[in-house]
Amino acid sequence: MELFRLENKNGIAVEIINLGGIVTSIKTPDREGEFEDIVLGFDKLSSYQTSHPYFGAIIGRYANRIAKGIFSIDATVYHLAKNNGENALHGGIKGFDKVFWEATTIEEQDGVGVVLSRTSPDTEEGYPGNLVVKVTYLLNNANELVINYEATTDKPTLCNLTNHSYFNLKGAGNGDVLEHEVLINASQYTPVDATFIPTGINSVAATPFDFRKPMTVGARIGMDNEQLRLGNGYDHNFVLDRVGKGLEVVASVYEPKTGRTLEVLTTEPGVQLYTGNGFDGTIIGKGNKSYEKYAGLCLETQHFPDSPNQAVFPSTILRPKEEYKTSTIYRFGVRFEPYKAYKDI
Repeated sequence: MELFRLENKNGIAVEIINLGGIVTSIKTPDREGEFEDIVLGFDKLSSYQTSHPYFGAIIGRYANRIAKGIFSIDATVYHLAKNNGENALHGGIKGFDKVFWEATTIEEQDGVGVVLSRTSPDTEEGYPGNLVVKVTYLLNNANELVINYEATTDKPTLCNLTNHSYFNLKGAGNGDVLEHEVLINASQYTPVDATFIPTGINSVAATPFDFRKPMTVGARIGMDNEQLRLGNGYDHNFVLDRVGKGLEVVASVYEPKTGRTLEVLTTEPGVQLYTGNGFDGTIIGKGNKSYEKYAGLCLETQHFPDSPNQAVFPSTILRPKEEYKTSTIYRFGVRFEPYKAYKDI
């Protein structure tokens, strides 16, 4: 296992390991200039070789779920391992999060980074084609962690990559994220059935899923709502209101006590908001702190869950001579106005 530490001129530091391309640490300052690690994970690198909920990892070949582990391309049916009830999740039993990647460092005028690459062989986890993948992490002096995903294939296949970092802008293990204020530029989302497979596309209007204006995670998470009951909180894909195909700011997070902010830019059509509903205190993380329910939130940029089986969703099929290229940026910042409780705003 190799660990790579990236640091910019402002002191922000990101650590990444070649196992799963896992982001193990992101240290950013609060409004007092105090640095804290804002992503969930472990202190010991060896802990990442144990079972964990995809802390900070590259997810592939297919982020999120595929119904019943079955899809077809050009009338050929493919069967995947079912590792989430009756469905396939996050690339399978041994997805991209559990393999070692080849790693090389890069230095650019405005940043430093690491390039991770591997070839996912034909039939790995049931997916067709040899998929040649490259993921580049670059930390620049604009306080942005830029993630560029690239892939090519020699057979028609699926490709839908993301990063699964859990953020807590108070610091990893420092309580829950219920007071984090979240904005998501999405007027629609994909509701799910009891197995978390999308059942269509619905409006967020007049629902707890309307984050078009900043709203705390906890403001509506306990509402009497079928989708919140199914997810035990937020665990849903949002259909982004995109202007074009380039990088756009699609979501933001603000933690009022520390002043830390997070902006998410992406070229992807969707983002999954997950609020750590599955944590129950049994995982002991950084600083020997237990991760309780809602200990962190994910904003996983992606194509929609189960796209291969839903004709109205954007396609995730990659064919020979095509190139899969997507980008996501996590931009870190601070608001300096004094803390004011959300309920007083």
